[in-house]
Amino acid sequence: MAGGPSTPALTAAVANAGGYGMIAAGYLTADGLRQAIAAARTLTGGPFGVNLFVPSEPGDPEDIARYAVALEPEGARLGVALGEPRWESDAYDEKLDVVESSHVHLASFTFGCPDAELVDRLHRAGIQVAVTVTSAPEANLATEVGSDLLAVQGTEAGGHQGSFATREANRRPLMSLLEEIRETTDLPAIGAGGIMTGEQAAAALRSGAIAVQIGTALLGAPEAGTSDLYRQVLRDARYPKTIVTRAYSGRFARGLANRFALEHDREAPQAYPEVHHLTRPLRAAAGAAGDSSVPNFWAGTGWRQLTSDPAATTIRRIAGEARRAEG
Repeated sequence: MAGGPSTPALTAAVANAGGYGMIAAGYLTADGLRQAIAAARTLTGGPFGVNLFVPSEPGDPEDIARYAVALEPEGARLGVALGEPRWESDAYDEKLDVVESSHVHLASFTFGCPDAELVDRLHRAGIQVAVTVTSAPEANLATEVGSDLLAVQGTEAGGHQGSFATREANRRPLMSLLEEIRETTDLPAIGAGGIMTGEQAAAALRSGAIAVQIGTALLGAPEAGTSDLYRQVLRDARYPKTIVTRAYSGRFARGLANRFALEHDREAPQAYPEVHHLTRPLRAAAGAAGDSSVPNFWAGTGWRQLTSDPAATTIRRIAGEARRAEG
């Protein structure tokens, strides 16, 4: 939910409804994260966590340069220059300091696995640790470093895939992935990917999850920072399917299959965050112009069931449906 939809108001609304809210630290500065945590605490007394991007390895400069050439016509059409395809850590160390000093309840990691020393450091601060995994080998690595929880992400999930043990896109459905991981580790698992209804949540619980994580289901909530264009595109069902692509950021992510995603899917190299910075001016210019053919609209496979209900309504609906489905 980084890059806009995640807000302190959304985090607090989820927590106040009996869920477990998360703040997306991605793309924030360390000070911005500190302010977001403080703002959420003014709105809720409930527990919440912070999700962090683990820095990726730099991409191949030649691959990135070739992709830049392929994108030049997009820049010319929009009247903007491409961004500088730079590598950076997303202020990872500084944000870890903020998380540690703020004593949030949970630090969750995606794009990689923290080492055992970092996990111990967070534990000493009274902070639990979760790692996003998309395979049994990743789950085993998270177990070995002392993680408390696994966020098991199926291919149905919207936004970036958290894979770190492979360079391939995750094609594993959530339910089968949960069952496989349950056989390899005893760590509690949170099921993520395509959860829009209580029936789907109940299915994840039957497959071994202790809880479920939702993202796409909250994109239409008034508390979310989802842009007007993003909301309109989802409401209009302008693009009939989703695609897993590296075209926008250099990491595999699922979003609506608009023109840019379809045309540049095969060209984009594995190079995050370099490609993210390269395409950012294109996405911003198109969004400002109301051109939905270019920006990324992250969405899971169940996006057609999205409502504009307040976050609390969605949380309580899914929880109620799940209880009824469980009998």
